[in-house]
Amino acid sequence: MSDDARMTAWVRGRVQGVGFRWFTRANALEIGGLVGFALNLDDGRVQVVAEGSRENCHRLLDWLHSDDTPGRVDGVTEIWDTPRGGYDGFAIR
Repeated sequence: MSDDARMTAWVRGRVQGVGFRWFTRANALEIGGLVGFALNLDDGRVQVVAEGSRENCHRLLDWLHSDDTPGRVDGVTEIWDTPRGGYDGFAIR
């Protein structure tokens, strides 16, 4: 089994207009070895897609669940898959 994973998370709460995507990107870059993006959705959630080592994806997910995020996170739903590739760094969309 590969150590690499794709984690897609949907973060709900007061997560738009508070710098959430910027801080998510900053944390992904600080963790290192992650590529993907953070995207505002029309329903007020932020979608986060991260590919890299399973351990680093879990580190980003732990941060999404923490009290260190900007705004207010009411909940996070995630799914795991195999990496699809095609990302150049970690983007804010």
